[in-house]
Amino acid sequence: MSVMKRGNSRYWYIQFQMNGKTYIRSSRSTNKKVAEQMETDWKSKLHAQQFLGQKDRIAVRVAIEQFCDSKKGTPAYMGLLSTAKVVGRLLPIHKDIDELNTHDLERFKRDRMDAGVSPQTIKHDFNLIRGAWKYARKLGYQVHDLEFPQVKIPKTPLRYLSDQEEVRLLSCLDPMREGSGLRPYAERDDEMKRSLQDAYDLVILLLDTGARYSEIADIEWSRINLAERTIRLWRPKVQNEGILFMTDRAHDVLARRAQARTSPYVFQNRKGGPRGYVSQSIRKAMRKAGLHDCHIHTLRHTHASRLIQNGMSVYEVREVLGHTDIKTTMRYAHLETRQVTSKARDVINSLNKTNSSVEWRG
Repeated sequence: MSVMKRGNSRYWYIQFQMNGKTYIRSSRSTNKKVAEQMETDWKSKLHAQQFLGQKDRIAVRVAIEQFCDSKKGTPAYMGLLSTAKVVGRLLPIHKDIDELNTHDLERFKRDRMDAGVSPQTIKHDFNLIRGAWKYARKLGYQVHDLEFPQVKIPKTPLRYLSDQEEVRLLSCLDPMREGSGLRPYAERDDEMKRSLQDAYDLVILLLDTGARYSEIADIEWSRINLAERTIRLWRPKVQNEGILFMTDRAHDVLARRAQARTSPYVFQNRKGGPRGYVSQSIRKAMRKAGLHDCHIHTLRHTHASRLIQNGMSVYEVREVLGHTDIKTTMRYAHLETRQVTSKARDVINSLNKTNSSVEWRG
């Protein structure tokens, strides 16, 4: 047996050669018999891999961790970590990934559905599991074919704000407002005033640009040109950049904020960094305004819907929103169709009036 002590370490080390290659590792054990058994197991494993074609195995938990690590620096990373916590509670992550089976996945789906989780969220859960499974296979670990459960996303009507609903929302976000849970304006500290103003200004910019929440919440002043009234918007989700022209309302908000800026970011947290995903006050205002079926992304839908309803084509709106796939923008196509068919009605009405005024002579 090739177990030995090295230096001042109290652990036994395993060292041997196989096919001209040296293998060495610590047993992390002070028991020599344990170290010798580990050596035997390691040699058997290497022999199976090299001569019998067996691949190394990896636990589901480790596969998920490695997959998440591979996504560091991407917009999806933090969301994956959050999803991984949920998956870790309900999926048998102690198993090796090649032991994972369709029954485990179906049971996971059932548990999530019984908990009242939305189909879209469950789909995100399975995207993580599938991603870890594919990544393990890519790295050469032993995996088996898996049939992932289908998760049907029910089609729901596109939700966007009417003009009246926008007025109600902005009223509930008014930084000067007073009501239950809020101290009189004169008694509010600077941090509370800043927080209320930030939420109001952020919603204005989201409504008038159609940008995603993080694209505006974390934007830097270096991307704002007040003189040219433009926003150089970087979209990390799709890795592209677009130039947006400010509305008068957006310009007023940014010009006011520019006069008091103390950070490289338009919206900053308490430490002067980017605001990040802090949406509780906005969601609370939506509920207060009676918009219980709305969420932050509804503001983006509102912007796109208004563009379509006022004559812009789906392809033009795609450029404004920065979609990389026209299929994503096609969710607004029915609004464009409505505009076209209403124009067709007006054309026929006009022709009918003209024809009715023409005197027929036989």
